[in-house]
Amino acid sequence: MPRIDSTALALLDLRCPRCHEGRMFTTSALSTGFARMPAQCPVCGLAYEPEPGFYWGAMFVSYGFSVACFAIGGVTAYYLFDDPPTWVYILLVTLLVLVTTPLVVRYSRAIMLYMFGGIKYNPEAAEAPSSPHA
Repeated sequence: MPRIDSTALALLDLRCPRCHEGRMFTTSALSTGFARMPAQCPVCGLAYEPEPGFYWGAMFVSYGFSVACFAIGGVTAYYLFDDPPTWVYILLVTLLVLVTTPLVVRYSRAIMLYMFGGIKYNPEAAEAPSSPHA
């Protein structure tokens, strides 16, 4: 896997925050196991769960994404359908949230790990795997 030097691009591609090479998820976002993560990075050995219950905080990030879906869906419905009945808003926003759930879960976890995991990018981490808890 080629390394991505930009932290923002590595986050968007859901790569390991330390080596920017290993994938953070084991399956496709379109599968039923869209939230499965390996215990550690397959390239550098970084533990993807720094402490038990670490990803509970990702619920707050996910909430922010969901609020954005509600706002975008509501404004879009208002302008595209000329202020439709309430059931149209509810249906559109519900479908939007359900369709984006796999991506919201993945990016919420990735943002949580990148921002609050205390992990810095280390280009040499891929060459010499260290302990999984480093």
